[in-house]
Amino acid sequence: MLLRRLPLRYLMILFSSILLLAAISSVTVGPMNITFWQSVQSLLFHSEQLAPHINLVVHDIRLPRTLLCILVGAILAICGTVMQGLFRNPLAEPGIIGVSAGASLGAALAIVLFSDISQHYPQLMNLAAVPLFAFLGGALTTLLVYQLGTSKMGTSVTIMLLAGVAISALSGAGIGYLNFVADDQMLRDLSLWSMGSLAGANSSSIILCAITLGLLLMIFIAKSTALNALLLGEAEAYHLGIPLQKLKRQLILLTAVGVGVTVSVAGMIGFIGLVIPHLGRMISGPNHTSLLPISALLGALLLTGADMISRIALSPAELPVGIVTALVGAPFFIYLLFQQKGQIL
Repeated sequence: MLLRRLPLRYLMILFSSILLLAAISSVTVGPMNITFWQSVQSLLFHSEQLAPHINLVVHDIRLPRTLLCILVGAILAICGTVMQGLFRNPLAEPGIIGVSAGASLGAALAIVLFSDISQHYPQLMNLAAVPLFAFLGGALTTLLVYQLGTSKMGTSVTIMLLAGVAISALSGAGIGYLNFVADDQMLRDLSLWSMGSLAGANSSSIILCAITLGLLLMIFIAKSTALNALLLGEAEAYHLGIPLQKLKRQLILLTAVGVGVTVSVAGMIGFIGLVIPHLGRMISGPNHTSLLPISALLGALLLTGADMISRIALSPAELPVGIVTALVGAPFFIYLLFQQKGQIL
């Protein structure tokens, strides 16, 4: 592939430029007709020549949503990249093995349990209770899947996938029960993210995701050499001096943090963590030092594009973005299963 020959800095500049254009285009998309040039004027100059409602829509509705798209897509992409490197398998992804479902159950539980608090202290719910419960649900699920799928013989993808099916079913039953006992306000909050939605973007969620992305990307890149060694096999990585158990615990918990945060602010958005690492490896190769930042940009680009499609497809109504990513990711997952069917049995 031609792109694979380019140095990392050129790839970063290329995809950052594409992402910038996609972000500006995203600000122009919606029920209200705002041109590309009007969006640029409003974003860069907050032009007084524009109608006040254009500046209001651009800065208070569309820009926060676009920023949240970029951050959530990047977090999901790097979490999927790390999970595939950790399990050394291209089928590993937070949604496929049930981590997102566990995080969703935790978030739904927080929404129902603390519904009274949310009416008086919404910031406390958005920044503390829901992310904490989503993290705990994702962390417990990740640890369970890892324990079930790992033995002295290595990691069994078949067991991981079966565990993911079972956990997703249990989580779905739990969320269904919470929907059944929830009142109108709880149902409204649950429906905001049940199929994946970025409509609730605000400064709090953007700050939370920005901090999470910055910390995760910094830590994951610092661990990229260990991840590269792990690709050779656990025995080889051990002989190279990699503290395997410590590394696994750290990466599992950090991945759960990332998934928990994205679920708490945007709901269930699947398949980004499955598709993007493969595209990243095609472009930059398997070296995690370059793969992680490229995956972050590609994940941000994919979710921004999916969100634009979700706003255009049924305009003026809005299609949940989780449905759009599933329509892209599910066929890709089936393709991967065909590619791997002789290796996962």
